Amino acid sequence: MSKMDTVAMPVNALSDDTDWWRGAAIYQIYPRSFQDSNGDGIGDLSGIIHRLPYVAELGVDAIWISPFFRSPMLDFGYDVSDYRDVDPMFGTLGDFDALIERAHQLGVRVIIDLVLSHTSAQHPWFRESRTSRDNARSDWYVWADPKPDGSPPNNWLSIFGGSAWEWDGERMQYYLHNFLSEQPDLNFHNPDVQDELLDITRFWLERGVDGFRLDTVNFYVHDKQLRDNPPLPEEERNDNTAPSVNPYNFQDHLYDKSQPENLEFLRRFRALLDEYPGSTAVGEVGESQRGMEVQAAYTAGDDLLHMCYDFAFLANAYPTGGHVGDILERFNRIVTEGWACWAYSNHDVVRHASRWNMDEPRLRLYAGLLMSLKGSVCLYQGEELGLTEAYVAYEDLQDPYGKRFWPKFKGRDGARTPFPWTRDNRNGGFSDEKPWLPVAMEHVQRAAQEQATDAGSMLQFYKNMLAFRKAHEPVLKGDIELIAADDNQISFLRHHNGARVFCHFNLSGEDQRVALPDGQWDIDRGAPFSFTETADGISLPPHQALFAIASDAQA
Repeated sequence: MSKMDTVAMPVNALSDDTDWWRGAAIYQIYPRSFQDSNGDGIGDLSGIIHRLPYVAELGVDAIWISPFFRSPMLDFGYDVSDYRDVDPMFGTLGDFDALIERAHQLGVRVIIDLVLSHTSAQHPWFRESRTSRDNARSDWYVWADPKPDGSPPNNWLSIFGGSAWEWDGERMQYYLHNFLSEQPDLNFHNPDVQDELLDITRFWLERGVDGFRLDTVNFYVHDKQLRDNPPLPEEERNDNTAPSVNPYNFQDHLYDKSQPENLEFLRRFRALLDEYPGSTAVGEVGESQRGMEVQAAYTAGDDLLHMCYDFAFLANAYPTGGHVGDILERFNRIVTEGWACWAYSNHDVVRHASRWNMDEPRLRLYAGLLMSLKGSVCLYQGEELGLTEAYVAYEDLQDPYGKRFWPKFKGRDGARTPFPWTRDNRNGGFSDEKPWLPVAMEHVQRAAQEQATDAGSMLQFYKNMLAFRKAHEPVLKGDIELIAADDNQISFLRHHNGARVFCHFNLSGEDQRVALPDGQWDIDRGAPFSFTETADGISLPPHQALFAIASDAQA
């Protein structure tokens, strides 16, 4: 048994802090690719349980598990056919209960990915809804008559390409699908739909989950009038929401998402969570034009979402100091009451090591930067090992998104390949049988077991940085004040209850002299970065960071 499997913690090791989510480090687990326990080549809940000690030892506060509900798996769990059960591919409800118990024993909270904007077309609700225009669930989905010429009701587009409307010959109407045609959108204008989704939320709260990652939270409500989206000027188009090959980026999405009526549902959702102290919600806002404005609206006050999952660093744009500074300035100016959840990578985007073409020193520096920002952070499985995007041949491709736009867009499978646990196994310790996606050989060279015993590894760096973050209250929960940001550096202050931490990052390939802010400061030697003190001051080598603690506490 490896060191990764031997973390001993008392039963019920969770803290009593109901505000734990503020500044939390959340580790995203893509269950299909984390650990296979039964030899079918697909990861499962039992596999997650087996590897929970590794996650606990990493030092994160919570795990976020991508969907494991019953599903035909056309979008790999994001097309739900039964919200109250585990797909047999992943195990049983009993396995999930055991996962909750074990995670809590290890002091790790559990957030699950709740997909409420749409269901699978195989969900019993949709099967009933499509049978007629007057059945009990006829209005549970977004149905509309065609235009006189038979074309779709409006010009709305799907994230996966093409029209967001699919003709149904049984009901003789179109239905809305913002994603695959097999993922019909629920009608949130119907209060019965909202009530049922809140009941589902309560079902999982009663099972002990600590929170929810709300998939595509701003897609819940559509414009009742079904107005056309206006075109978006070419100079304003970006690929933050959809890849550049997708005409989705050609529209200004004024009417198909981010509608003001969503706020009332989110208030009902938050009221339910407040019945379970310590539970939390992070909303994924998929919005390129008005993302921060939507975040501000969804997290204002204490009766909406606790935080929003920010897309700012999931885009292709390289995070220069100036770019990061602009994001922080906009966030401080626009999201005045809310709390962010930052991430560099997830299951939907190219891993940031490849997306930004970063070597290991820069990966470490930018990981330190991420963990120093105001907000909570999400770490995607494998980034703590320094994993790059894997190449997946077309014949091995699983993602429908990639199959549609290959080869200009290769889909999301390169970020979803199995986790490499060991080097002495042809599948990296993930499975004894052929995995659902091939294991990248370059990933096996960076296996967790190898890095766990190497004090200088990327894995050890992440452990050290997470421990440093947790040791400083201003870094966890404090405000942020930007000092400088350009191509060569970024520096800022974090402050909370009179305590202050100065953070400086050398983004350049040259040594830098670092000037501390006015006042009395003690350089912190606990962070996993190097610097040199000389008679002339502090010298910071390339791609290193410096942290200093104010010794003159401010009231």
